[in-house]
Parts: sequence; structure tokens; C-alpha cells
Amino acid sequence: MAGIDASALADFNNQLAGKLVLDSVYTGNTTEYVSVQEGVKFQEPLNLMSVSPQFQGGDAVSTPSGSLTFTQRNITTTKRTAYDSWNLQLLTEKYLGISALPEESYEDTFNLMTAASEDLVKKAQQLNDDFIWNAISGSSLGVGDSSLAAADGFKKLISGSTAGVVSATGIGGNVITGSTAYDQITSMIGQVDVNVLDADDLTVWVGTSVFQRIVNGLTTQNLFNFDPTGVQREGSFYSVPLPGYPNIKIIGTYGLRSSERVIVGPASDMVVGTDLSSDTTNFQYWFDINDDALKYRLRNKLGVQIGHPEYFVSNDQA
Repeated sequence: MAGIDASALADFNNQLAGKLVLDSVYTGNTTEYVSVQEGVKFQEPLNLMSVSPQFQGGDAVSTPSGSLTFTQRNITTTKRTAYDSWNLQLLTEKYLGISALPEESYEDTFNLMTAASEDLVKKAQQLNDDFIWNAISGSSLGVGDSSLAAADGFKKLISGSTAGVVSATGIGGNVITGSTAYDQITSMIGQVDVNVLDADDLTVWVGTSVFQRIVNGLTTQNLFNFDPTGVQREGSFYSVPLPGYPNIKIIGTYGLRSSERVIVGPASDMVVGTDLSSDTTNFQYWFDINDDALKYRLRNKLGVQIGHPEYFVSNDQA
């Protein structure tokens, strides 16, 4: 055979020069925006106080009237743990191992640990947000979270199934469409308890796809010279002010990403209970010489509650 015969050789693949590409992750950390109650080991009350004065007529009033009422709504947290074990010996036979592993036979760490840690925290925050919104008591979310929720998340809690929460009627109860989004949202706002209409943190919570639909609709209608560049990143959220309502923001959150649900209410009245806020991002990792593996454990306790159900309006869509 004339010429070069290289058929027995594998094609060259310079894996050492390959770029490490991590997943893109929309964290959507709800705890950045709502109230957080720390120190909840399992269950603690959310203590509510209400003063009701009673005016009387006459020149000399001596009969006590009015009331001071205390009530409680419990926050119940769920114990959740992410744990894995990585045998780095499996990388020694790969080209990637040459650049990722130190020059020793005890593979107890690797150079990609920083990148892996960042990815782990982002994925954990994403799963936390999913749990905060979509947990159903006694059930698990499935992929990525097999923990059985001890209580409901915000989506189930802020719905007609909770006494006091207003189920939107009329156009406000329908699935959001771009052409009528403004009318639908303002209809829901019209059904909000008058006592919180001027709240500085009155918020319209929607999923990411509904948020895009709303922005598209407001831009097309150009309401009050709506400026689409007003859409901004706020922590791990997308937010935009509602035209005509200086105290109201529309928030697109990961937790409602696959839902048509729209919820209106004061963000400060939504409470996330946890043992320690940093537990949602902190984790431990160590090398276990007995198993010859690098391990990590990320543990937290999460639960939610609302202070005043009557302050919230939900369109109760799936």
C-alpha cells in the first residue's frame, strides 16, 4: 500500500486545551425579596397582633372598648440534605485528569473544585426556590428533590384553598395574555385589601414566561410611554414597575416558571422560615480516606407562611 496508513490510530482530541463549560442556572432566590425568619428548627409561630380602636360619643367616656388581638400562624420547615460522593480515581485514566488532579497518588481534591462549588450552590438555590413555591405537604417535587414536604409552598398556600385568600374574579382570574395583561393585573389589584394598596412592597408574582408575556404586552400597548428598558435584574429576579402604580413591581420568579399563576400581595407578609439563612448557600466537603472519595453535604431547613391571607389575591391558575 502506497502512502501513509494511519487507520489504526485514534483521531487527536486535545482534551487538555478544552474549555470547562458549566450549566447556565437561573437561581431565582425568593429569600432575597420576602421576609425571612431564622432559628426555625422545625415549627415556630408567626405571631400576629392587631389593635382595633372603638370610638364612642359623649362628654365623659369611661367604658373600655376596642380590642388588642393576638393570633398565630405556624411556620413548619422541612429537613433537606444534598449529599454526594466523588471517586476522583475515575479521572486518573482520562486526559482531563492530567490537568484537574494534583501530582500525587491520593486524589483528595481537584483543581475544578471552585467551579464545581459555584455550580453546586447555584443549583441548590434553584432547587430551594422550586421548593419554596411548589412544595405540597406530604409530597416530593421529584427530579432533584425527593424530600417529603412538611407543609405547603407559596403557590398552594396563596390560593383559594387557604381561608382569607381572595380568588380573583372577572378578567383577573384568567390566564394572562399580552394584549390584556395590564387590564388583568389591574383587575386583580382592584381586588386587593384596601389596607395594603399603598404598601411599598406590593408585588405581582409571576413565572418567567408570564413575565415575558407581560413585558411584551406593555411594550406593544406603550402604556404611559412604557419603557421596556425599565426591566431590570433585582438580585436573582427580573422586575419591572407597573405603569401607573409607583409602589407596585412585577416580579418574574423561577419558582413559578412553568405556571400561569399570578399572585398579588405585599412581599413582606410572605415569610420563609429557616434555621440559618446561610444554610441555603453554605455546604461542607471533605475527603473520606475510608471510601477514597471526595464528599459534600449541603443541608437546610425550609418552610413558608403568610401573615395575613386576606392581603393576597390569586388568579388560581395552574
